[in-house]
Amino acid sequence: MDARIIQQHFQRHFQDAPTVVVRAPGRINLIGEHTDYNGGFVLPAAIDKAIWLAASARTDGRFAFYAADLDSFYLSDDSNTVFQTEKKWANYLQGVISETRLSGKNIGGLNVAFGGDVPIGAGLSSSAALESGMLFAINDIYDLGLPDMEMVRLAQRGENHFVGMNCGIMDMFTSIMGRARHVVRLDCRSLEYAYFPFETDKYTLLLLDSGVKHQLVDSEYNTRRKECETGVKILQHHDLTIQSLRDVTPDFLAQHRHEMSDTVYRRCRFVVEEIARVEAACTALQQGDFEAVGQLMYNGHDGLDQLYEVCVPETNFLVEQARGRIAGARQMGGGFGGCTINLLKKTQVDAFVKDVNQAYFNAFQQSATVYNIQITDGVSRF
Repeated sequence: MDARIIQQHFQRHFQDAPTVVVRAPGRINLIGEHTDYNGGFVLPAAIDKAIWLAASARTDGRFAFYAADLDSFYLSDDSNTVFQTEKKWANYLQGVISETRLSGKNIGGLNVAFGGDVPIGAGLSSSAALESGMLFAINDIYDLGLPDMEMVRLAQRGENHFVGMNCGIMDMFTSIMGRARHVVRLDCRSLEYAYFPFETDKYTLLLLDSGVKHQLVDSEYNTRRKECETGVKILQHHDLTIQSLRDVTPDFLAQHRHEMSDTVYRRCRFVVEEIARVEAACTALQQGDFEAVGQLMYNGHDGLDQLYEVCVPETNFLVEQARGRIAGARQMGGGFGGCTINLLKKTQVDAFVKDVNQAYFNAFQQSATVYNIQITDGVSRF
């Protein structure tokens, strides 16, 4: 899918040329898992897998959406009111319309066609890319003058309140605020951010999709979150300034280990160490030390597996195939499946992919889908 193809879809369904064509990227997260809801840091980047969206205004106040990849069409009723629909994909678009209206902005009708190459269910945030692209198009068509960070917040609220997914802000932030050849450190408490260079002639990033879907991630995610909150409440008895695990040092946590269950301690330990790994990775990137970044990724995976317990045999296998061979690898995302993210020299890619996929097939009777990725700018008008 690209700009030309999505324009063709738009013209075929709406018999007119679009007013705007938008590219909205998916994202990776180099390091920093489960730190967002603990007030910590994440280190994501926008990538060259994207949702393409073509749009123009309608005069009747209705909303017409065409999902090209699904060959599915949605048309709202003539009440000029946004309702949730059984076509779940349409709710991601209607959610941002609803939240933008609730913010006081006047939005009329829209024709929209969209499609892309962000893999569904691989942890690359296709839904956030769609929401970000939709907001960018609305902002452009209706000249709303929304700042970037306001679009980020509206996209998140659309998914939280309308779709019903209690996600964090990282995915929308990255799709809108990404910068080519940089990762961005986002402070999930203050929403302050800073860019760090990821530009090298020697190294690249590669995703290996285990093919395991996140079947347990919602319930287990909520459990992990509650376990972290339990640890914070215990520590607050000793220091009232602690708001989240962001405020906890390893030494302070260790001093009060005996007051926690072993499970709660291990959850808290992972988060405290992972927040520190994000900071260390930023320092290593500034120094151009990609081998140090890679070791932090391996350390992060070990913590996800042994302390946070969100890994599966398939992702563990992929990381073990990488260990000692390439700079770094870890499971990416909330856990219980999805992709591993791999940092390696460009000269290693072909042999690494061949050998790992053969080993993975021998072990699990399936291949791991490979995604070569580049770090790109955030959402933009084509």
